[in-house]
Amino acid sequence: MMGMMSKIKETQAKVEEAKKQLDHVILQQKSNDDLLKVSINANREIKSIYINDELLKDKEQLEDYLILTLNKAIKKATKTQEAELGAIAKEGMPNLPFG
Repeated sequence: MMGMMSKIKETQAKVEEAKKQLDHVILQQKSNDDLLKVSINANREIKSIYINDELLKDKEQLEDYLILTLNKAIKKATKTQEAELGAIAKEGMPNLPFG
């Protein structure tokens, strides 16, 4: 039982370290026509947004672009984070089922 607790604490420390490292993993997402570009880190923090001047002419269109592109960026970041943290969890606790 003590070995298990030690392993859990070790895994938690690795997860925390990985979260810090994920701050530096920058992912790019852009609209299909490159009029909007978003940079996001793997911890789902928006780092930058580029908006082409053409989108500034139509508020509704810009809002739609932002929603679609930001949601795609967040999904991409979430998948990256889950893959990284899931690998650490499986390594630290190989007998537990992780979905």
